[in-house]
Amino acid sequence: MTFQNVLAKPEIEYRSMPSLLEQRNNLLDEMDGLLKKAKEETRAFSDEETKRFDDIKSEVAKIDKTLAAEEEARSFEKKEVKKPSGEEEQRALDEANFLKFVRGEERALDVASNGGVIPTHIANKIIEKVKELSPIYSMATIYNVGGDLVFPVYDEATSSISATYVDDLTELTEGTGKFTTVKLQNFIVGCLAKISKSLMNRTDFDLLSFVITKVAKAIAEFLEKELIVGTATKMTGVLSSTNVVTTASGAAIVADELIDLQMTVPEVYQGNASWILNKSTFKAIRKLKDGDGNYLLNKDATNGFGWTLLGKPVHITESMPEIALNAKVIAYGDFSGLYVKLAQNVELQVLNEKYATQHAIGVVGYVEVDSKIVEPQKLALLKMAAA
Repeated sequence: MTFQNVLAKPEIEYRSMPSLLEQRNNLLDEMDGLLKKAKEETRAFSDEETKRFDDIKSEVAKIDKTLAAEEEARSFEKKEVKKPSGEEEQRALDEANFLKFVRGEERALDVASNGGVIPTHIANKIIEKVKELSPIYSMATIYNVGGDLVFPVYDEATSSISATYVDDLTELTEGTGKFTTVKLQNFIVGCLAKISKSLMNRTDFDLLSFVITKVAKAIAEFLEKELIVGTATKMTGVLSSTNVVTTASGAAIVADELIDLQMTVPEVYQGNASWILNKSTFKAIRKLKDGDGNYLLNKDATNGFGWTLLGKPVHITESMPEIALNAKVIAYGDFSGLYVKLAQNVELQVLNEKYATQHAIGVVGYVEVDSKIVEPQKLALLKMAAA
């Protein structure tokens, strides 16, 4: 036999392997043949036929199991293995460089007049942490931009636009809508976090989270007070609202006055309304009851501090004044009427020498911020009487 003949032989004898379904059908045909033959000859299976019948059942069961597994496998989807994107790799590099900068191992990649600029995603984490720590900031209308912002404010009290019935061919009397403007500017706010070098050098210490939390907490505490109380010629807080309900007593609050305060806010803004008050005021209100002896405050773990008052969430803050003569003790309404501008580009300065004798470093954060009431109709205050 020549070499060429050997190569040619498989091509002549080649047969494709039958599919599993075809094999299954062939086995069932063979099983039917065994049964048919025994029936025609009016006899029982021989030992050989019995063994073959059992083998066929076993083979068919295996094929059925394989087919079921194949069908089940088709129901699963392959999961794409995600490789780190260029953005994620850059983020990890930025974080590594930022931590080196904080430890004093190298200069910042981008240095401003008062410190190094934090990578954008780290600055975003700080801003998000501020929102988490300060309820009133999270409820306000927030603009994370730099530069001044100017908003027109419609003055309902002095405007005369209205609708009325008119006859055919009768002139309408024009009304005038008056607008004022509110400007959000850039007031620089700084905060300082001191970090122990012993703590910072521990391998199990999450330095990045510590810096973010410390800087964010300092900013949040500052904003919490300013967004409520405010500072003359700087930020404006909710206590500057001119929608005021005054109590009959300078030392106590009654239920009717809370209802009057709530109804000062138009119904259209009630959907997102809530209460803000001091812990001591909250304690006094907890003791108030309606005519049937039911407490006005209701426990509600799904809202705010876990309480609702007249159906609206309650938020507690030490920045609100306590009950005293002439004090504005409760703020109510939709606090999105307070506009806040907080620049996203948080800046950072590391003080390596200032705390060297304490074996520590200082991390100073700077932000540009301002706040004003732009939608005054959304907010109202309860003020204690003067006597």
